[in-house]
Amino acid sequence: MLMEGRRSRDIDLVRETYSILRGRERMETKLARIAEVARTKPKEKFTSLAHLINEEMLIQCHREMKTGKASGVDGLTKTDYEQNLEGNLEDLLNRMKRQAYKPLPVKRVYIPKPGTDAKRPLGLPSYEDKLVQAALAKILNAIYEEIFLECSFGYRPGRGCHDAIKMLRKIVNKTRINFVVETDIKGFFDNVDHAWMIKFIEHKIQDKNIIRLIQRMLKAGIVEAGIKKDTPQGTPQGGVASPIFANIYLHYVLDLWFEKLFRKHCRGEAYMVRYADDSVFCFEHREDAINFYNALIERLAKFKLEVAEDKTRIIELYQRKDDKDDTDPFDFLGFTFYVDKNPNKFGFKEIKIKTSKKKYKASLKRCKEWMRDHRTLPTKEFMKIMKSKVQGHINYYGVIGNRRSVGNFVTEVRKLLFRWLNRRSQRRSFNWAGYVRFLQKYPLPKVQTNVMIYNLGAGASYLK
Repeated sequence: MLMEGRRSRDIDLVRETYSILRGRERMETKLARIAEVARTKPKEKFTSLAHLINEEMLIQCHREMKTGKASGVDGLTKTDYEQNLEGNLEDLLNRMKRQAYKPLPVKRVYIPKPGTDAKRPLGLPSYEDKLVQAALAKILNAIYEEIFLECSFGYRPGRGCHDAIKMLRKIVNKTRINFVVETDIKGFFDNVDHAWMIKFIEHKIQDKNIIRLIQRMLKAGIVEAGIKKDTPQGTPQGGVASPIFANIYLHYVLDLWFEKLFRKHCRGEAYMVRYADDSVFCFEHREDAINFYNALIERLAKFKLEVAEDKTRIIELYQRKDDKDDTDPFDFLGFTFYVDKNPNKFGFKEIKIKTSKKKYKASLKRCKEWMRDHRTLPTKEFMKIMKSKVQGHINYYGVIGNRRSVGNFVTEVRKLLFRWLNRRSQRRSFNWAGYVRFLQKYPLPKVQTNVMIYNLGAGASYLK
């Protein structure tokens, strides 16, 4: 009887796994067909998409959600929702069919902003709304991935921060690029205009149910400190669909405008690299850089946006005065781009990158605060988490040519660790020699710089 029961459970598990795989395959096939239409028929407008948000897709979205994430205003977590998954999804789909589904207000919390004492807002949708947003994002990504330009990288499949950094480094080291416009959009996510967003989406989507769903998401409101507030503009950071909304908005506001219009009127070469709302524009001539700066202010104003003047500037890459380099460095995605001599080419200078001072200090500060707050954890658990934090820093900043900054970071963490481990009790835990033996048992990650920044991956065709 015991063997039969175990065999029965195994058969049920196999059937469930097969059903999940088949459901994923069917969903991916449908999305692939949409992508094919978007790629081969650029003028095609999609009129029937809402039916794709079905039980099959929502189950897949549910399985892809991470467990343990903070809940929204409903207080439900993935585990809670899963207790009656079939019933919950049936109720959700019925409400969507009757146009009775209305997203709940987004719970607003504030998290520390790295490197400063300021905090940035983060939106936490309810779990059910996360599922709907995830399904909608899959549909929108299938369509827009086929039309987004090669110069944009943020929150796109197969593209990441390192790809954007590789691209920018390649551009600024082109012999004809002499000027950079470092830009920052003031409060972008809080100031996205809803009317323009819908106009942009309607360029490709004419399904009234999808448009209505997006409008309700944008107008859902926020709850902050228990008080509900309307959201006449903006899309909350933290929402599952916010990244694709941001990319769609900036695709029409910045990318197409720069690539198809402004760039054609430049005297010399001109390029852009955008990661979400962080953008850098590169020019051959000063005149083009100045004209762009002025045109950018007007362009953003048209769409209810504005530049942060204290963070937007024109930089001349290769200023020369008495054979000295007076060029100001600029930052992008946590790295500082600076001019240095190339030891292999006499008299030739190139743009190199290193960890920005702001991010370096912020990373050390986070490590220090974590050690202070968790120093009473059991040693094995404490060091396991600490090791993962240091490894995360190495994985991101460990690009070729940045070994010194990464090595300095690991050295500083080692010093902080010695200090805080000795504060676990009133008596000193150990001296430096004992600490060295401790690190032999619980070693920190070795310094590595394995991320190649010389070979282009995503976006390589942009420079051809």
